[in-house]
Amino acid sequence: QVQLVESGGGLVQAGGSLRLACATSGSTFSSYGMGWFRQAPGKEREFVAAINWSGYNTYYADSVKGRFTTSRDNAKNTLYLQMNSLKPEDTAVYFCAASSWGWGTAKSIYDVWGQGTQVTVSS
Repeated sequence: QVQLVESGGGLVQAGGSLRLACATSGSTFSSYGMGWFRQAPGKEREFVAAINWSGYNTYYADSVKGRFTTSRDNAKNTLYLQMNSLKPEDTAVYFCAASSWGWGTAKSIYDVWGQGTQVTVSS
């Protein structure tokens, strides 16, 4: 089974950028669809972005469309989330997740989750 470790979170001012990475190990990364989710305090975990096994297909939540870009490097076994024009409402713990069933917006299709990385956007 694949293991996931996120990195790249931190504190940034509104309008700034961050790049999250999700390093994987333990299984064939290219066989998994991947997703990004986030969870703010007191709120449910919500979908942010998803990417298919090859990286050719992506999908984004409306709240981040045009600002966030997800990509993957199968040679480096790593998933990325480039976040631009950050807003205070983007503050959350960000999780990457792997699905052996495909890719999409539903949490239920993801088999493995990382531990999360904190992103805080100040106004």
